[in-house]
Amino acid sequence: MNKIIFSFFLLVSFTFANVNLIDTYRKYGINEVEKIINNKLTNKKYWEQILKDKNIQNGYYESLNYVVLCNKNNKDIKVYNTKNNKLLYSSKVIIGKNSGNKIKEGDLKTPIGVYKLIEKLDKLDPFYGPFALESDYPNDFDRSLNKTGHGIWIHGVPYNEKRDPYTKGCIALDNKNLKKLDSSIKIKDSVLIISEKDNLKTTKSDIATILSSIYKWRDSWKYSDFKTYSSFYSKEFKRKNRSTLDKFLAHKKRLFDKKEKKIIRFSNINIIPYPNDLNKNIYQITMDEYYKTATYKYVGKKELFVEIINNKMKILTE
Repeated sequence: MNKIIFSFFLLVSFTFANVNLIDTYRKYGINEVEKIINNKLTNKKYWEQILKDKNIQNGYYESLNYVVLCNKNNKDIKVYNTKNNKLLYSSKVIIGKNSGNKIKEGDLKTPIGVYKLIEKLDKLDPFYGPFALESDYPNDFDRSLNKTGHGIWIHGVPYNEKRDPYTKGCIALDNKNLKKLDSSIKIKDSVLIISEKDNLKTTKSDIATILSSIYKWRDSWKYSDFKTYSSFYSKEFKRKNRSTLDKFLAHKKRLFDKKEKKIIRFSNINIIPYPNDLNKNIYQITMDEYYKTATYKYVGKKELFVEIINNKMKILTE
């Protein structure tokens, strides 16, 4: 028996005493047990119960351990532990000279959004202090909106000279505080959220909607239910190369028409509130994906940018 299914089977059997999964397994086999579990995963009320006692003010995290939250209005940066949302560190910062969201190269604006910290750079011009933490701006959602620019870092300040009280778009700290920030996190286990508001609008209802929708979306994909699958995509959907929804769905329709048997598993799901200037309720979803058919296998990362509208999840970028 697959160890993952068996472990989940045991967990759910204790959680839902009113469903005799052991008896179902004995009579009908593991496939029927899996159907019962999948039904729970697509149920919003199930996830609301799971989230009942969780603090999700900065998002929902299964694998990331640190949120680095920069508030442009307050010109500060804070580090939170995702397990308990405990504040680990805070400091004042310098940001881009011009206000608003970054749109293009050279506009001297610090972007608004969610970014990975991908590398620690330590062979830099002394102007940037001892090192810099490089972000992945522009991310796929930025690229889908045709935003340009690069090199958005969290960095230090010159050792022996003064500098302007603003940056070209980066986030800068004095060198002592930069080192404290670095020692408070592990880069690969962190996410950078840059906002212009004091509070992120993360709700348990949104998170439960997303979690249940992810599994409904997965099931429609798994069983080649193209009508249900396509209903999860926003009419505004674009890929990072700016290709449109029609082109994307036409490709998927050809694949679905093959009716291939699929194995699709998601794990290490992170749901991150996505600050934006589009007046949309957006979240970034990252997760590990295992996908296998008779002719193709993929094991790697999956990333979605979704909007919540009327308690429904719509995918903006994939």
